Amino acid sequence: MRKAGFTAWVIALIVALLVPGAGTLSAAPGVQKTYETPMSETSLLGTNAYAQQFFQVPDYWNVESATFRLDYKVSQLTLNDLSVVTLKLNGKPFYTLKPGTETNQKVTRSIGLPLEYLKSGVNELTIEGVIQTRNNSDQMCVPSQDQGSWLQIFDSSGVDVKYSAKPVGASISDFNRHFLGLDTIQDGQAGVFVPEEGDLNEMEAAVYALSGLTGVSQDASHPIPLLPYQTSNLQGKTLRILVALSQHLPADIRSKLSETALQDKALIQLIQSDTSSLLVVTSDNADLLKKAGRFIGNPALMEQLQGSSKLVDESTEVNTPAQSISRYFPLTDSGDKLTGPSHREKSYYITLPSNRSIAEASKLSLDFRYATNLDFDRSMVTVLVNNVPIGSKKLSAELAGGDNLELTIPKNLGISGNFTITTAFDLEIKNAVCTGNQDQMPWAFVSKDSVLQLNTKDRTDMLFNNYPYPFLRDGSFNRVAVVLPQTQDNYTYAALSNLFNLMGQFAASNTGEIRFYKDDVKESELKDRQIIAIGSYADNRYIRENNDKLYFQYDKQGEGFLSNEKISIEEGYGKRIGTLQLIDSPYGKGHGFLAITGSSSEYVYLASKLVGNAGSLYKIFGDGAMVDKDGEVHAFRFKKEAVSEAPAVVTQVLERGDVVSFMIAFMLVLALVLVSLVLLVRKHRKKRRG
Repeated sequence: MRKAGFTAWVIALIVALLVPGAGTLSAAPGVQKTYETPMSETSLLGTNAYAQQFFQVPDYWNVESATFRLDYKVSQLTLNDLSVVTLKLNGKPFYTLKPGTETNQKVTRSIGLPLEYLKSGVNELTIEGVIQTRNNSDQMCVPSQDQGSWLQIFDSSGVDVKYSAKPVGASISDFNRHFLGLDTIQDGQAGVFVPEEGDLNEMEAAVYALSGLTGVSQDASHPIPLLPYQTSNLQGKTLRILVALSQHLPADIRSKLSETALQDKALIQLIQSDTSSLLVVTSDNADLLKKAGRFIGNPALMEQLQGSSKLVDESTEVNTPAQSISRYFPLTDSGDKLTGPSHREKSYYITLPSNRSIAEASKLSLDFRYATNLDFDRSMVTVLVNNVPIGSKKLSAELAGGDNLELTIPKNLGISGNFTITTAFDLEIKNAVCTGNQDQMPWAFVSKDSVLQLNTKDRTDMLFNNYPYPFLRDGSFNRVAVVLPQTQDNYTYAALSNLFNLMGQFAASNTGEIRFYKDDVKESELKDRQIIAIGSYADNRYIRENNDKLYFQYDKQGEGFLSNEKISIEEGYGKRIGTLQLIDSPYGKGHGFLAITGSSSEYVYLASKLVGNAGSLYKIFGDGAMVDKDGEVHAFRFKKEAVSEAPAVVTQVLERGDVVSFMIAFMLVLALVLVSLVLLVRKHRKKRRG
């Protein structure tokens, strides 16, 4: 689990830090393009401070130049002659500047990045500052005033990379890399397609592929669209995946297939033209088509396909490895070194299924060592969970060669799903103001023996706080049934794209099940499934028949929503909103029913955007939410909050391994005492008889 989770959390970190902005991109390979990566706003605080930012360089880019655009404002007390800012790319210094004396306005610097220091994948740009506000030329050693030593970096800063994209190669793996590329998805060049007049089996196979692709997408803020295969939708989509039964393929595509007898196998084939690349996924057999869809959703398998075609049959293994929920998470595989004076941090990303939360008696054991030249009166280490401190320890000269900090993870942090553990070292140097530290560089090292022991429990409340539970459970689709409206337009497909792009980001396995139904499906087929009903009152029977169970109910005509106990809704306004409502399934106890509904498909799409990416998911909580065209969101909890019962004493004791060990030892000692007493009594009686 940890390896898959680590990959997922590295992707999550990149997305959170990059926040990709609009670049000037062109679809044609070989044409020079510019990709802009805005930086998040940050501050350099203190006389010795640093900040880290990350940006991506996909391996199919031919980088021609890279520039760091630095917009900043510096403290009015800054002494320019004594203050410097140093830039490092992937740990290598390449530029040092003086912040200047323009302290009342934003300053812009454009700095070229050395191409020889760039690498494919994630690049780290480090900004280190020494902002001095005192002149110590008189050699008088006085404490530095960190409050006045600052340099503010604005979010208008960023890295601009000029490049030309290599053309898509002849292999499926190269197509897959281009398809998932930062620029490809941001510019809307990628899309997954199904036949315009296809059937529900094709939709299911396409969603297996889509959810797997979004799980490893390098840009989770832009969804990969699911669209019907028609001319208007193909415009601008230079990288396409078409999932279709062979009888539904256009004649010109079918004529280019290398295999035509597809009754007992599925074909994945790359077809290229001068203007686009098309990956066709097809079969005569619906079950094998779904299996091929799962193959596309397995990133490891896609990366291994060096040819232009692949046959999938009954014996082909397509499933991702089963996800196990481990209790032990090593923080680092080989150890991590932190260097430099003052505050230094290293973060570790722990992945858990979204429906699991940290229970009592979870522990962290941090093994570390550090330099012996520190000022041990002021040096310490602090551990934070999701930026909340949970404990600290003062560093000491005696333990510099091998120190340990054991902490209990507080249960009241309310952590569920993925979270971050940060180790923050304050490495202070004696007389740092008066003496340089070129030969005294402080350091700390987090050992590979550092481990997190987690006790977790299921969160089974039917609330958006736990979403995408119940539709995902332990990283896998949990027997999901999607009930579609009677007619589907582009808004419907966009809603489905939003829905499964987000679920794909949380899914760690492609082994779960998703089924699509029209609204004439029998209720008996839904009794053991988690249901998602999409559409309006008029075009989805399951929304219409369950209107009395919804928190936001339709009026008698089914044209708009009525007021409820949480919010007043004006009659006209009720026709111009979309709602998300998560209720208990009327067809199976312990199952969920999610209604994504509005008076028309446009408002259904608006509601789906709330569960379209992790950036919008934070806006909703409880079990009911509404949104209008202006983006105004209202979320409520309608279900009564259950009174939490105190866990039984026996249960609490059994969850504490240390207490159980103590009790066992105590019982053994008590048994020995009792045996000794019995033997003494017997011996005494024998003496009296004698």
